[in-house]
Amino acid sequence: MATPDTSVQPAIAEVAIATDVPARLDRLPWSHFHTLVVVALGVTWILDGLEVTLAGSVSGALKESPTLRFTNTEIGMAGAAYIAGAVLGALFFGWLTDRLGRKKLFTITLLIYLVATAATAFSWSFASFIVFRFFTGMGIGGEYTAINSTIQELVPARVRGWVDLVINGSFWVGAALGAIGAIVLLDPAHIDPELGWRLAFFIGAALGLIILVLRQWIPESPRWLISHGRQEEATAIVTAIEASAGVTYSPAENLPQTRLRPRAITPLGEVFNTLFVVHRQRALVGLALMVSQAFFYNAIFFTYALILTDFYKVPSQAIGWFILPFAAGNFLGPLILGRLFDTLGRRLMIAVTYALSGLLLTGTGYLFWQDLLTASQLTLCWSVVFFFASAAASSAYLTVSETFPVEMRALAIAAFYAVGTGAGGIAGPWLFGILIDTGSRGSVFAGYVFGAILMLAAAVVASLFAVRAERKPLETVARPLNALD
Repeated sequence: MATPDTSVQPAIAEVAIATDVPARLDRLPWSHFHTLVVVALGVTWILDGLEVTLAGSVSGALKESPTLRFTNTEIGMAGAAYIAGAVLGALFFGWLTDRLGRKKLFTITLLIYLVATAATAFSWSFASFIVFRFFTGMGIGGEYTAINSTIQELVPARVRGWVDLVINGSFWVGAALGAIGAIVLLDPAHIDPELGWRLAFFIGAALGLIILVLRQWIPESPRWLISHGRQEEATAIVTAIEASAGVTYSPAENLPQTRLRPRAITPLGEVFNTLFVVHRQRALVGLALMVSQAFFYNAIFFTYALILTDFYKVPSQAIGWFILPFAAGNFLGPLILGRLFDTLGRRLMIAVTYALSGLLLTGTGYLFWQDLLTASQLTLCWSVVFFFASAAASSAYLTVSETFPVEMRALAIAAFYAVGTGAGGIAGPWLFGILIDTGSRGSVFAGYVFGAILMLAAAVVASLFAVRAERKPLETVARPLNALD
């Protein structure tokens, strides 16, 4: 890790600046630059969706592999290893993102993902598979922090909620790609399944290489630059974005100014004080949202293929067909409901989507328990459940990334992702793997009920305490730590 040059820190600390860079970013019309940001950075969730779907879709092939012969519990442990890597990657790379910049880290983390997911294809044992999945998760976890913070800081305030939800919902575009890839590569009529599951993991690497090229045109976050005293670079980037959007800037416009005292490093003590003292209520809201959605999603989706194969005897090569409608509902939810988070407001929409997710999960779980659904009908029910749950989960990432100051935004995202996913994402797949192994529908239903209770509790917390951040500049939602007024 690069060590900051402490000799320049006093000079930085003595110079206060006033800048309208944030206001210039927020007043921009939508342009091809913003589309490039969405495509080049939003692919993180596509890659994660691809990885999660492939891991679920190939679970049957991994169990039948003459080399690996995984059990249901080992499948669940592999999912947990991926999540564990994502948690540690988010924390480590989130800390670096706030120190070294957004652009450096979203390049490094993508490279780690590329190498690890390609290596997964060469797994020769349970131990090697676990290690490669862990490092794949590290890359994706680091991506979450670098990408979420960058998107928040580049997208105009009036559409920030919708854009963030749609990008997070693009996880399910990756899920659909993974499902289609699994359908083709796991069909024994065309490809040996032992080779097919290995080829499946190269899909993400190929997509990541393309995106690595696109990301070279994404600039550093101007908001991060001004917080570190690099005002001239920030101004040059904003001027270039304005030119590409056909906007002419004049100082006579008198846009709102942000006054701050730049510094190279924000002490971790100040970060912790902000999280647990100054913004304690926001921290509790973020924790409730992240833990509940992480358990809800990972418990159900990581083990969905096992439900189909164990309870409905669906062949592993056909799992992809059931993932496609499931993925469609998940993507359409944020796409259709996302605008309402900017118009009706964060607090109302977060509470509604979380509550509906919990209630619909309970109903679907009951029908599954009573054996009243075919595999196709269960998939249709899940599509409806996750139409709302996908918007709810995306709003959790939106909440923790927009309600904390710029100097600690990436680390805040990492902290909530780590705690929430560590509690809900690691325990969920492991627990449901055990419940499915019992062969009891009642046991699985009990797990669904627990997930529903978590979502309903989060809905209550959001309805009372969620921040009303809709259409507001980030500096208004969360005052920078080094702001002067």
